[in-house]
Amino acid sequence: MHNTPLSGISADTLNALLDDAFGADRRVRTAYLLRKGMAAIDHLSFGVLDDDALVASIQCWPVRVGMANLVLVGPVAVASHRQNEGLGTQLMQLTLNAATPRDAPMVMIGDPEYYGRFGFEAKGTSGWTLPGPWEPRRLLLRNVEMVALPTHGMLGPTD
Repeated sequence: MHNTPLSGISADTLNALLDDAFGADRRVRTAYLLRKGMAAIDHLSFGVLDDDALVASIQCWPVRVGMANLVLVGPVAVASHRQNEGLGTQLMQLTLNAATPRDAPMVMIGDPEYYGRFGFEAKGTSGWTLPGPWEPRRLLLRNVEMVALPTHGMLGPTD
């Protein structure tokens, strides 16, 4: 197995993995509304190949709250037959290691019990809203550089 930039993976291959990991109805989820029309951030988006098969991926997207830029992390997708092998953890670490101080703070919709170990927490997001349904405890922020962010605002795609 080896890691590869996701930009080298075909859209059909990536979509097949995402459908397998999340189901074909994945496109109606709130996270899709957040990144609508955006291109993934190349230097933070990766895949894991086993031979030539894509078995896991992580994508990051430019979003904002108010006028503040953020990086939306996710989806973190692992093929159904390869789950519980640590591939999601491997991808999260890869993305966090690739992040630079120039990158905006990271936000995601996820389980705090899992993503807390990567420095994500709901602190600072309670006044933010999303363009679809979400559980406030699952809107997580990782702001290592302690960038000043709005306390209230709608999360959405950049222009």
